Amino acid sequence: MSTKIKFIFITLALVSGIGLVFAVSEAKTVEKEYVSIIQIKKDSVASVAAFKQVYKVLMSPRCVNCHPKGDIPLQGDNSVVHSMQPKRGKDGKGMYAMKCANCHQPSNSPGLHTPPGNPDWHLPPSDMKMVFEGKTAHELAKQLVNPKLNGHKDIQQLIAHADDGLVKAGWNMGKGRTAPPLTDAEFKKAWITWLKTGAYAPAK
Repeated sequence: MSTKIKFIFITLALVSGIGLVFAVSEAKTVEKEYVSIIQIKKDSVASVAAFKQVYKVLMSPRCVNCHPKGDIPLQGDNSVVHSMQPKRGKDGKGMYAMKCANCHQPSNSPGLHTPPGNPDWHLPPSDMKMVFEGKTAHELAKQLVNPKLNGHKDIQQLIAHADDGLVKAGWNMGKGRTAPPLTDAEFKKAWITWLKTGAYAPAK
């Protein structure tokens, strides 16, 4: 084998080795980050206390109105049945010609008590209704961490859900609407604390 060919083989081996080292290093970094995100330090007292704060927000009109018992959303600070009576539909975005996006535009409509907006305005889909209305703190906590009832979300995805655009829109619903009892930042902190300390459900 010529010196030139030997040099080529040695060079390829070195490059492959370096690439493998970087790949393993990157994989370990990703794994470390993943573990740190979902690291659970169980503390039932802290977890329950955090969920009680979370529950206040989830039971406010800004959340309950889009998580009703039935297939018609609620509206207003008093959570009455939506006056236009739109139906949920399979994908949660309405049925036939009565789609949510017909009135709920990508941003809030100007004026007092006008339809709030968001590019992804919808109710939960018909096969995963995620009902908040009428739930006790215990029932809702159990539902939220059950993948069969929460949209197939694991703990990491639930943590990330605090930054969902439609969730955050609850603090920007336009003029004339009462904001949730916690700020967005306070809610996110309580939400993550609840999940990272074991996601315990209150007794009732």
